Amino acid sequence: MNAARMASSVLCLSILMGCSEAPVYKIPTIPAPAAFKGDTTIWQPATPADKLPRGAWWTVYKDPTLNAMIARLDAANADLAVAMANFDRATAYAAQARADYYPTVSAGTYVTRNGQSDTRALRSAHQPSVYGDNAIGLMTSYEVDLWGRVRNEVKAGEAGAQAAAADLQSIHLSLRAELANDYVALRMLDAQSKLISEEIAEYAKALRLTQARFRGQIASAMDVSLAKVQLETANAQLYDIAASRALYEHAIASLVGESASSFSITPAVVDIALPAIPVGVPATLLQRRPDIAAAERRLAEENARIGVAKSAFFPTVNLGAAGGYESTYQSAWLTAPNIFWSLGPTALLTIFDAGRRQAVVNEAEASFKVAGAQYRSTVLHAFQEVEDNLSLLNDLSKESITLDEAVTDSRHTLEIALNRYREGIASYLEVVTAQVSAEQIQIDAIKLRREKLQASVNLIRALGGGWDAHFGAARGTSS
Repeated sequence: MNAARMASSVLCLSILMGCSEAPVYKIPTIPAPAAFKGDTTIWQPATPADKLPRGAWWTVYKDPTLNAMIARLDAANADLAVAMANFDRATAYAAQARADYYPTVSAGTYVTRNGQSDTRALRSAHQPSVYGDNAIGLMTSYEVDLWGRVRNEVKAGEAGAQAAAADLQSIHLSLRAELANDYVALRMLDAQSKLISEEIAEYAKALRLTQARFRGQIASAMDVSLAKVQLETANAQLYDIAASRALYEHAIASLVGESASSFSITPAVVDIALPAIPVGVPATLLQRRPDIAAAERRLAEENARIGVAKSAFFPTVNLGAAGGYESTYQSAWLTAPNIFWSLGPTALLTIFDAGRRQAVVNEAEASFKVAGAQYRSTVLHAFQEVEDNLSLLNDLSKESITLDEAVTDSRHTLEIALNRYREGIASYLEVVTAQVSAEQIQIDAIKLRREKLQASVNLIRALGGGWDAHFGAARGTSS
């Protein structure tokens, strides 16, 4: 009979320990369009079999200096170190929550000398006024998780750690993209600087030609003045480019964890490759984007915290045990007659708290709603980012075709204007106009290439930094 009662008690306890006050969690369903709105015919389809590693997307630009800068960023960026510390903190919190699955065991001892009042209530005449009390023992306590408080704390902690891991990936991706964009801007300024330097050499030759023609009374003083203004303006442009380049160089220094005062990148004209980006379908964003993964994990965390809050309406049951030795004498202290022990459960239930527990539940439910809205906002913003950069790349590619033709035509126009000036059938103003137009169109072409490269970086970032559709940021991996 006793065995049957014990078995029945164990069964009831097991059923109770399976209870959880948290709502059943389901990942929110957000309808994804079947395809992106932008014209993706110029892009390759994304496939899980693509061999490009997710963590090395910047290598598609085929620039060794950029690769080296990314490696330095990974090793020394301060913001990345903060994100890593936040991840470590979240992981430690999850481990702290998991510790409640196990009993707490502690040891204690005391050796005291005590004096009691001669007029203490109920004091016996045989009790000494001064006595010793010495004890040593072990104590253990274990919370019986009847209502799922511990399990939901663990779920919340693990979801928070996974969210922190996804945050780390997201920051990593953003920093790398920021560095790539700054590097592209710097190299395009180098290209502009080279173009302006070449133009300055041509303007200097034109000035010498104009001065010679002026001395031969073929050209006017106005022609000489125009040539000087053009040369001086080009020199001023060169200084302006140098100032802008310095700012990008300083920004890159901070990203790679170095002082701007001691950091430099040697100027060079680099032909950075514009990659063909696998775009895939919108649904794959939900698997690749680390910020989406982080938002979803925080939603799961808040769902578990609702269960933690609701468990406060039920009694907390603890199993406790204590044992050891206690004696008024230090001699023969650790002997059998001085053994004490205590064993038994305790239960604590709050009867009245003026609505505090219900307010905590309401707060947890409101936090869950906030996390749900943030998740939806993150997903919709991700779709928008891809569409924005797809549209930008498509339009810039069309603009590039027209601008390339304009560059060719402007050079031909300039050649005609110079020939007409040498033959004396046109003023130098016509040459200046053609030169300014040709220079501006070539600068516009460089700026357009910068915009295309940066839009491609931003598209890669919007796609989650890679092409592996089966990669799940919520698993806590980091590239």
